Amino acid sequence: MLGGMGADRLASSGGTELGQFLRARRAQITPAEVGLPTHQGLRRTPGLRREELATLAGISSDYYVRLERGKETRPSAQVIDALARALRLDSDEHDHLRSLAALASRRPSEPPPMPTRSVPPGVAVLLESMRPNAAHVVGRNGDLLAWNPGGLHILAGISDWPARQRNVWRYLFLHPAAPTLFDDWDNQLRGCITHLRALSGLEPDAPDLAQIVGELVLKSPEFARLWDRYDVRSHNRRHKTFHHPEVGDLSLGYQSMRINGTPGQTLIAYYAQPGTPEHDALTLLDRSPLDRPDWSPDKAHTQLAPETEPDPH
Repeated sequence: MLGGMGADRLASSGGTELGQFLRARRAQITPAEVGLPTHQGLRRTPGLRREELATLAGISSDYYVRLERGKETRPSAQVIDALARALRLDSDEHDHLRSLAALASRRPSEPPPMPTRSVPPGVAVLLESMRPNAAHVVGRNGDLLAWNPGGLHILAGISDWPARQRNVWRYLFLHPAAPTLFDDWDNQLRGCITHLRALSGLEPDAPDLAQIVGELVLKSPEFARLWDRYDVRSHNRRHKTFHHPEVGDLSLGYQSMRINGTPGQTLIAYYAQPGTPEHDALTLLDRSPLDRPDWSPDKAHTQLAPETEPDPH
């Protein structure tokens, strides 16, 4: 159960999600940036006022207010495109605005069920074949669902958490090792937020997304601050640099691949060329024990997270 601030931020339907996005984007644009006159004195609005944005987009203020409040749910493509131009949205943001508008026009439906945590059997073979390169499978909500030894230990300290608690978004914002592990921790945080914002905006009632967002809003002030910005720009990178406490600095290739036939599961791999110091470091991580007492580096040890949640009562 979410309470207080977390519930307030997550209480949304398709229409209000569209309104949240519009409010967040206009709050980040000043009148001067769009050529409007600036007046002396205190402005209570941090960015553009509703009527200013409506004027820039060529629509009535009353219509825009109803749109932002979720009372108007069928904006035309021309209105959406005009708002995108007025808000200076990039292509990712413009696409997201179109998707939110389409979502707002649909009738409310029953919340979707919790997606399965089961990983297809062939994925374990893939993870094992990729050793000593580090690889793991992440659910759409960031849960770590399967891993080879390097794929677990590349996230320094995450193995100290119970398997059901291991989540890459939770790790980024709440684990004490994360700020020093990632060379660009601030960019990692922004990338996490944009991914979750875009996904949860299109599926505002999805229980798995609501749970992790609600937890992080309550436990991490930095997450809550970035969440309110509603940034959906993509952050694509082909390399990542780590400052690992066990094997030192690593600059690794990075690829992510969607797993067919799953509810948004992704296989993520970090790799290095054989004969390089990075490959030697990955080999050391690969020989680190997993969570089993019978572990040995000569056995195949790709591990799956448990599929069922223990009853806390």
